Amino acid sequence: MKYIQTDQTLDIPEGVTVDIKARIVTVTGPRGTLTKNLRHIDVTFTKVSNRAIKITVHHGDRKHVAALRTVKSLIANLVTGVTKGYKYKMRYVYAHFPINVNVIDNGKIVEIRNFLGEKRVRNVNIAEGVTVEISTAQKDELILSGNSLEAVSQSAADIQQITRVRNKDIRKFLDGIYVSEKGLIVEDL
Repeated sequence: MKYIQTDQTLDIPEGVTVDIKARIVTVTGPRGTLTKNLRHIDVTFTKVSNRAIKITVHHGDRKHVAALRTVKSLIANLVTGVTKGYKYKMRYVYAHFPINVNVIDNGKIVEIRNFLGEKRVRNVNIAEGVTVEISTAQKDELILSGNSLEAVSQSAADIQQITRVRNKDIRKFLDGIYVSEKGLIVEDL
């Protein structure tokens, strides 16, 4: 069944500007600028006012209409990123061999040593715009922060994936680096 017209309205907070040209969305706020290319999704953007944008799908089937809410969420994540920012905390889990983690090359690479006692050195490239620091308040904790939710979460996923246990019983070998907390840099008071 085709839906003739389906709309979603996105409210934009004060201090944030959203520019859309040829379905390339640029969001500017107090923390910086983020850009997202949405050319692969056939939606129409209409500026209702300076504080609201209407996203429309014409003659869409069920899956096309479902993509409408996804577009709204993607733009809302960009707005949250330029106003509050995203922060992920990761903890090292080990039973016997302590995992050594170093941030090298001005925070562009995370180096993981002694995982399960292996000699292999694992290097993870960190996405552009993400800062990595080793926590001073908590032992065995890594903090990733940045404006782009996609960049921060992908960097955290890369770190978690490279410390997967292979060829052993994962019920027994729980070692790895896991995301322990997800949040915003600027918390609401």
